[in-house]
Amino acid sequence: MTQISHPASISIGARIRKSPYYNSTRKHGAKAFTIYNHMYMPTAYAGNDAEYHSLTNDVTMWDVAAERQIEIKGPDAYEFVRRLTPRNLEKCELGRCMYILLTDHKGGVVNDAVLLRLADDQFWISPGDSDVLLWIQGVAVNSPLDVEVFEPDASPLQIGGPKAPMLIDKLFKGAHNNLRFYRAQETSLNGIPMIIARTGWSGEISYELYLRDHKRGNELWELVRDAGQEFNIAPAAPNTTRSIEGGLLSYASDITRDDSPYTIDLGRLVDVDQEMNFVGKAALKKIKEAGAARKLVGIFIDGEAIKAPPEQRWCITNDGKKTGYVSRCIYSPRVKSNIGFANVPAELSAIGTSLTVKAPWGDLTATVCDFPWIPAERIKR
Repeated sequence: MTQISHPASISIGARIRKSPYYNSTRKHGAKAFTIYNHMYMPTAYAGNDAEYHSLTNDVTMWDVAAERQIEIKGPDAYEFVRRLTPRNLEKCELGRCMYILLTDHKGGVVNDAVLLRLADDQFWISPGDSDVLLWIQGVAVNSPLDVEVFEPDASPLQIGGPKAPMLIDKLFKGAHNNLRFYRAQETSLNGIPMIIARTGWSGEISYELYLRDHKRGNELWELVRDAGQEFNIAPAAPNTTRSIEGGLLSYASDITRDDSPYTIDLGRLVDVDQEMNFVGKAALKKIKEAGAARKLVGIFIDGEAIKAPPEQRWCITNDGKKTGYVSRCIYSPRVKSNIGFANVPAELSAIGTSLTVKAPWGDLTATVCDFPWIPAERIKR
């Protein structure tokens, strides 16, 4: 099988922001970057396969400062946040993190995000790659509620892998050993202020250290790296293979504004019966009643191992007609198959349905399957 891949580089300049960890990532082997939320984010150190091995066997550290936070603060912060998402937030107590969707007036997904409640009147929204800050500020401008919406000085450093709990125990001397999944606490390390959260996009046991002083980013990086040497720590980028295995969706790849929560099988995050009149409520009621016209499904793809995810969407055809697309796919060494996600008409979404995928080197046969293939870790082992 011939797969054409032309290595490309990205120019580094002053126009795009650099993360607080940027110098450390370059020092410790970052070979490639992308631009994510208007900031450079590393995409390769030792390569996807080597980083996958470190992530699934040891512990990794990721510069995800490009995961820019949006702070919502003020007397009406709770009510305002509830207007942004179809998820019912009645149980979002202090210190809780929740996976949420932000929807527009037509029910399309503006972004998927993690919501952190830091105080009664203070929330962070941690989104994927898009200009969500501007969208939320626009909602605020047209709202009578008393809130401030801005980007705080908060830059996540993610620690993920089966040895992550041991590293956290060593760094914080046991202070956060009982931190539960999707919970957050204010803390510090050597006087460096941060929020620690049991969140992350790795598929493995993960923590995110939300640095609250950007001037100390390289200092924090070195502290974590030095402490992690006995656990075989390695710098890594968000890992395509493990994210697909775990069914972790990527905004702008697997999710777009054309998709409703029901398209991407996240209807569980929608409560159209709650009293809160959130953005998109009327539209989502109609979509729920009618049923989603399209579905995001898991697929097995026949053929030789796909070593790199598609640079562009691969077309899916049925009876010679274009019906959908593959958003992301890769070979999984643990599943021992090519796996990925496909957006198809609802009538082609049943388990076992055969699809024709137009890869750059020829037609491939795909079969609709359930996902995740390897569930994301949620508890300490």
